[in-house]
Order: sequence, then structure tokens, then C-alpha cells
Amino acid sequence: MTTEATDSFSAQRPRLFGLAYRMLGSAHDAEDVVQDAWLRWAGHAGTVDNPAAWLTTVVTRLCLTRLDSARARRETYVGPWLPEPILTTDPATGPAATVEERESVSLALLTTLERLTPPERAVYVLREAFGHSHAEVAAVLDVTEAGSRQLHTRARRHLAAEPRTPARADVGPLLRRFVAAARDGDLAGLESLLAADVTVWSDGGGKVSAARRPVHGRDAVVRFLAGILGPARWRGSGAAAEVNGAPALLGFVDGELVGVLAVDVEGDRIRGVRFLRNPDKLAYLAGQVSRSGELSGRSS
Repeated sequence: MTTEATDSFSAQRPRLFGLAYRMLGSAHDAEDVVQDAWLRWAGHAGTVDNPAAWLTTVVTRLCLTRLDSARARRETYVGPWLPEPILTTDPATGPAATVEERESVSLALLTTLERLTPPERAVYVLREAFGHSHAEVAAVLDVTEAGSRQLHTRARRHLAAEPRTPARADVGPLLRRFVAAARDGDLAGLESLLAADVTVWSDGGGKVSAARRPVHGRDAVVRFLAGILGPARWRGSGAAAEVNGAPALLGFVDGELVGVLAVDVEGDRIRGVRFLRNPDKLAYLAGQVSRSGELSGRSS
């Protein structure tokens, strides 16, 4: 393969990873898809007139194939399923600079995208996250433009029926108050930060201790969070980071990443808490942390 072809793929890699990650909700699967795309590119680079369009089509179709088997695995997943978290300050993960790009990679949206069929998800991601026209989407999926529009309409209708709180970049101060109240055992302070209908999703994947069902309601959530983050339990350190387009807290014990805590905020109250503990899902982010060096906000 020529140096030009290698450079061409390298320039596309972050975008391709971003596409695959939004399609699959798994960083490791996204990496595998990009590697598969590279192998196909190696055999066709000299015959491709439009590398960006060709690679977009290859990656999208590889993701569609994986989504069918992924859906079957997730039906037997132990406890709530959450996407693999990623540091979106890492340029290798693709675009997450604008409000729309952060929203398209948010944990809340990626979880909700699981409700869509694979073609609906592909159209939604290509249109909403990457701004492709319906003509371009139709070419990628080998459907008509009318078919692309119909899939997009269905996807938006399904997502509108699933209430979610958009990712916000200004939740850092509230997140810090929330964590401090939980660690100090300040139940009244913790309760004051939560919406009445707050929900906690805790993803341990059957690998570590975690709630097997979502925890609903302020009183139940206060008890749950005090039990896992309170002074009698927590013996680690924390670091603030931008995870999936919004502030989050990374938890470490003896230098090892053991959890990611992210919140959904509506007004001045926390409406959702996502607590990722499955070590398999933390491995990619742990690698990002290692490559990025010391994180800010590390505290005991």
C-alpha cells in the first residue's frame, strides 16, 4: 500500500471510530470495526475515487452486521446495559466539539438508540451526528432516498417517545456537590440535589457488585447511593473528566479505574445517574486515561 493511501486512512480514522462507536455503543467493537475497514481498504485503496464515502459505507455496513448479534447478547446481559464510556477530549474518538456532537455521543442517547432497529440507528447517526444528506445515506445503506427519509422519521419518532435529558457541559459543580454529599453521608444534602423521579442505572455486567435493576425515586436512590459511595464504603480517589461529552467522575482504587459516575441534569436537579462498574467496559477508558497522563480534580 502506498504512503498516500495509508495517510488517507489515518486522516479518516477518528471520524470512522466516532461513527462506529455511535452505531455500536462499544469502544472495543468500534475499534474492531475500524481495523476491519483498514484491512478492506488495504485491498481496494488504489481503486477508490472517494475514500471518505467508501470508508463510511464500509464501516456502516460492518456495524449493521454486528448490531444483530450485539442485540442478542444484550438481551441476556446481567443487569442494566450501559454503553462503554469514553473520554471525549481524546481526538482519537472523533468529533464531540459542538453541542450536537456531544449530544450524539451522550450516554443517555446511546442507551436510547438501543431501541431502534439497526437501519434506523444508521440513518439517525449518519444524519444527526455526521450531517449526511438523505442521498448520501441512501447510497450507504443501498436504499432509496424516500426509504432513508422514512427510516429517519421512524427513528426520531421512537426517540421522541423515550424521554431523556440532553447532555450538558455545565453540570460539573452540581456533580461535585452530589459526590461530596454522598461521600460525607449528608443524606439531606444529597436529597436536595435529586429530582423526585430520579433513576440510577448501575452496570456491573455480572462481573462486580451492582444493582440488577434500575433504582427509581428519590428516597430509594438516596439509600442506594449512600450505601455505595458513603464514608463507610468508599476508600478510593476520584478525578473529574469529560466522558461522552459531559463532566463525569472517575473512581480509582489503588490507581486502578473501578467506576465512572455520570449524571443527567434537568434544571438544578439530578434526574438520572449512570454508574458504570463492569471492568470490561472500563478498559478502553482506562487506556485513554493512561495515555493522557494525570487527570485534573484527583481527590481522596
